[in-house]
Amino acid sequence: MRLGLLGGSFDPVHYGHLLLGECCRVACRLEQVWFLPAAQPPHKVRPLGASGPQRAEMLEMAVADHPAFHVCRLELERGGVSYTAETLAAIRSQVPSAELFLLLGADMLADLPTWREPREICRLATPVVARRAGTPEPNFEPLTKLLPQPEVDRIRNHLVDMPPVGYSST
Repeated sequence: MRLGLLGGSFDPVHYGHLLLGECCRVACRLEQVWFLPAAQPPHKVRPLGASGPQRAEMLEMAVADHPAFHVCRLELERGGVSYTAETLAAIRSQVPSAELFLLLGADMLADLPTWREPREICRLATPVVARRAGTPEPNFEPLTKLLPQPEVDRIRNHLVDMPPVGYSST
């Protein structure tokens, strides 16, 4: 199974999240996309507005009519700070035959080298970078200090263009 994983605070979930999931699903021929609300995102300094269960419920309502979209509460059930490498390892153990794809907005790509265990993240899942229409191509240069060039090229080959959306969570 080709499985896309889209993590975030989803506080609140919005159309841009769903569009990113759908654009990546189509472009990468993903069978499912799991939305993973974070218990506590490591990069958010302000407290979240909605509780974890409330954010998961909003997500479940938002994805209810899409047969390939699902909400995974793994990070909420684990609690504490949500680290992508730990989440990917847990999903890998739950679904060992799945080919994992980590869905990222282009704005998150620059931060990937600063995440906990970025090499392990790239080993466990193929990062898929979604770029908003009208924005420049993401800067892959920081990844060259972290990963061998073939790995950087693999990520570059998973660049997905999205149609324009008038808002973002950042």
